[in-house]
Amino acid sequence: MSGPQALSLAMRIFRPRKEIARIPARRVILGDLAGTDGVPFDEAFLVFFKAPRSYTREDLVEISCHGSPAVLGEIVRLGVKAGARRAHPGEFTRRALLRGRIDILQAEAVQSLVGAESLEQARISYGQLEGRLSSKLREFRERMIELLADIETRLEFPGEGLGITDAGIDKSLRSASAFVADLASSYEAGRLLGEGLTLVIVGKPNVGKSTLFNALVGKDRAIVTPFPGTTRDYLHERIKIGSGLFNLVDMAGLGKSDHPVEKAGIRKGEDLARGADGILFLFDSSKKESRLDLELIRRFGRSKSVIVFNKIDLPRKIDKAKILAESGNRTGVEISALKGLNVSALKNRIERTFTPDLKKWKEIILHGRQKDVLEGMRDHLEAGLRLFQEGYGEEIYAEEIRNAVSMLGRLTGEIQTEEVLQSIFSRFCVGK
Repeated sequence: MSGPQALSLAMRIFRPRKEIARIPARRVILGDLAGTDGVPFDEAFLVFFKAPRSYTREDLVEISCHGSPAVLGEIVRLGVKAGARRAHPGEFTRRALLRGRIDILQAEAVQSLVGAESLEQARISYGQLEGRLSSKLREFRERMIELLADIETRLEFPGEGLGITDAGIDKSLRSASAFVADLASSYEAGRLLGEGLTLVIVGKPNVGKSTLFNALVGKDRAIVTPFPGTTRDYLHERIKIGSGLFNLVDMAGLGKSDHPVEKAGIRKGEDLARGADGILFLFDSSKKESRLDLELIRRFGRSKSVIVFNKIDLPRKIDKAKILAESGNRTGVEISALKGLNVSALKNRIERTFTPDLKKWKEIILHGRQKDVLEGMRDHLEAGLRLFQEGYGEEIYAEEIRNAVSMLGRLTGEIQTEEVLQSIFSRFCVGK
């Protein structure tokens, strides 16, 4: 509970085991939970945090109980009956933000940390919650304000040699643009750790796509039969390979079909393949390559793809060199999805091909909102540099720098809109 009446409302349902005249702050108190009838239904610990030394900077009470749905439901029911109300998603963190305890980057870090599916994501989120990224952006803002002040001096005292030199402006704008562009590009890694990259298995019917899907997922998620066209719609499953998360998609076999449902599945699969972050091209090595095999590579070929030769437990008939030459890949991975042969080698290849080197960036952003704002800042800084190099006056290129500083306020939360706050906190669970 958070708010000025948090303690008084909590004490209507919490009974300390020992008589206490006044609940001390930041002490763990053992007691029982009971309703208006006085009959206990659980034992619990209560901790009272006095404002402003709390998560929300308000009076705050935490109750730790055994956690069964029945007990939790009764605590909420009794709390509401006593005069509290249910928290909105993310409301505790939102109050911490609005009362200045954290900034908007730290608020987003809370959401990332709670939802972390990998240790790497948790570590990055925790670092941002501790304010590491916020601190670097504050330092960057100070440098930009100092640059604007130097440019203003040049404008006020033209021809007197005061303020920053042309070389200094050029160097500062180049450095600022590079810093922002590098941070924006880190979302490539952030999306892999947080949202996951979309990886689509592409192949003609009956090459073993669903069998491979099940092998990578680790369970029989897709129906497998010896008959072509078994998969008529796409299936997707979230998997972790190495440090990365992938949204793996098993789609209908691409080719011609007269069945309306299968045709719709093929069209949907083609759209997914075109929008995917990466593709696993799957071929039946026990059969000679067909025109359709080569056509699929031409249609969906991309720099980030892996060539997979399936059914190596059967005599080989496919011309591997022809497939690899068409795809531009030097090597493929030979597997038997049915027998589980070399599936671990395929996972290693997926990790090497699609997982960026996390050491490439000093800081990694995890949210698309942050990337969008940073890219806007980068565009303004690059425009300012271009205008400066083309000989425009100080008031012209300085305006682009001011626009970048203004956008930085949107990134860190100095400039807030209800739309942005709603977008961020709608993704939170109620408990945060």
